[in-house]
Amino acid sequence: MRNFFFCTAGVSVIVALAFTFWVWSYVITGSPGTGTVLVEVPKGAGVRSIGTLLADKQLVQNDIRFLLLARFSGIGKRLQAGEYEIAYGQTPLEVLQVLEKGEIYYHSVTLPEGQTLIQIADIFGQEGWVDRDRFVALANDGVFAETLGVQQESLEGYLFPDTYFIGRGTMDEKAILKTMVKRFFEVVNTLPLERQPDLGLHKLLTLASIIEKETGAAQERPLIARVFLNRLARKMRLQSDPTVIYGIADFNGNITKADLRTLTPYNTYMIKGLPPGPICNPGRESMKAVLEPAASGALYFVSKNNGTHVFSHTLREHSRAVRKYQKKAKRENKQ
Repeated sequence: MRNFFFCTAGVSVIVALAFTFWVWSYVITGSPGTGTVLVEVPKGAGVRSIGTLLADKQLVQNDIRFLLLARFSGIGKRLQAGEYEIAYGQTPLEVLQVLEKGEIYYHSVTLPEGQTLIQIADIFGQEGWVDRDRFVALANDGVFAETLGVQQESLEGYLFPDTYFIGRGTMDEKAILKTMVKRFFEVVNTLPLERQPDLGLHKLLTLASIIEKETGAAQERPLIARVFLNRLARKMRLQSDPTVIYGIADFNGNITKADLRTLTPYNTYMIKGLPPGPICNPGRESMKAVLEPAASGALYFVSKNNGTHVFSHTLREHSRAVRKYQKKAKRENKQ
């Protein structure tokens, strides 16, 4: 009996040591490979399903040792939902600690200057950050806009173009719109608004949006701003193609003479003064151009078909420039 006892005890010790070594080797062994991978942990996911997610990305081996490690380390109760960037080569314990800390991965979403509300909604929608239609509806909700400090029926123009950092599951449509409008006011508050006191913020922003759409070369913004300010001062129509385009539903990319003669609130060939609101979301430099326009008496400009413009003081000069560059453009199109 004594020999049997010692034999059984010996086997138990060997099994215990083997089991301990088996578990310990799991704990200290890093995953193969290099680089990083994104893993999204859904809200409410349990340890077992998280282990499966990590195993699918080849970050851990998905067996009972993962469950034991999560339980006996105490980390299993503190794992947080979210999207994480996890490096290969880490041990299972280190991987669990990443999920415990909750330091989620933030994606950068860049919105260029001059995008319309619809285009911004498309960018966020295509990347899965928002429900596109819900985003648009909320941005066109005057009651919601008022809660953000915008006394208008739409947030068009007030969504500041910038690079935003967003974590999966951390922001909904309201939060993203709120962040963009907050950034808008942060930028506006750095500008010398007192230089155009007669415009007011909304008109300033409306004119800046037109300048944003008309400008191909950044250095021309102040001069284009001056042309439009000169025309407003003389009560001349702005005659800006981008405003006409904004007022056309389902614009096909080809503006026609009929479009220029169709009355809409945004057709500045037909209406006097500024349209009722911005036609896009302008950047800081276009707003600054309205506040600090170039010194010029120019009243007209026409594209040179290379991103820059010819500026003219008189209709006769402008007509010559139009003939020159439109004929050139027609010749090039025929070729």
